[in-house]
Amino acid sequence: MQKNINILNKKARFAHELLDKYTAGIVLTGTEIKSIRNSKASIAESFCEFNDRGELFVINMTVEEYAYGTHYNHRPKAERKLLLNKRELKSLYKDVQVKGFAIIPLRLFINEKGYAKMEIALAKGKKLYDKRETIKDRDNKRNLDRIKKIYK
Repeated sequence: MQKNINILNKKARFAHELLDKYTAGIVLTGTEIKSIRNSKASIAESFCEFNDRGELFVINMTVEEYAYGTHYNHRPKAERKLLLNKRELKSLYKDVQVKGFAIIPLRLFINEKGYAKMEIALAKGKKLYDKRETIKDRDNKRNLDRIKKIYK
């Protein structure tokens, strides 16, 4: 078992423009937290949604079944509730409903107390030309670093 668990959503920064970041707790069962501590989770295709009672849930997050779990094992693609302050939830709900933003998970980690936390961001989707610009900037930076390395 690893000490520091840091599961990233690498596509999030490429496909979305991030506006605000929040750290939220997650409601998990025993076998789910054991699988996360073994790095058997993925948030690559996941997103967050509000239900009709104003609670925030992460959808499409994959947590593999625990290998030593019995019939009490969890469902891999279940919806999991996120825990935030009421003020933060109201702010996010207003931004999603009125302005049309999305809430994207960026990182799943375990804090120093041993609790699973998720870093989420209020995001706006990028257009195709913005994505091309990102690719061009990344390639230019890579080429510049190669040239700098040669002349050192």
